[in-house]
Amino acid sequence: MERVSGLFSWTLSRVPWLTGLFEQGAARQPRIMEEKALEVYDLIRTIRDPEKPNTLEELEVVTESSVEVQERNEDDYLVIIRFTPTVPHCSLATLIGLCLRVKLQRCLPFKHKLEIYISEGTHSTEEDINKQINDKERVAAAMENPNLREIVEQCVLEPD
Repeated sequence: MERVSGLFSWTLSRVPWLTGLFEQGAARQPRIMEEKALEVYDLIRTIRDPEKPNTLEELEVVTESSVEVQERNEDDYLVIIRFTPTVPHCSLATLIGLCLRVKLQRCLPFKHKLEIYISEGTHSTEEDINKQINDKERVAAAMENPNLREIVEQCVLEPD
């Protein structure tokens, strides 16, 4: 009985130490997500606007705060992008969403699920566009159009 009591006391004395280990791991998690979000942002900030000679970053269509990364499973992440079109009736918002999707599908070095949305309240048809840019079949059909594919390729081309 004394042996069990001693083992129990020793185990209890280790709880604060073990808790510290778990807290360090939990504290590290947000930093890893922030690093992943910055990695995503670095990929999308250089995408060119389809109409203007500027990048999405220069036009503030995307910002660092518009990228969120959440861990789904070990080594599998949910990437959420919220972009803001330059005007509420932007006719190229769907194309911008398509460019974001294509660039990230090609370049992200980690396993991910991608969700792209127009920032709430920033476009007159945001619900319809959100459905389009998150529908794999519509995205695939759009990329089969040679004219559309050419525009996307020009937008996602890395600057020299």
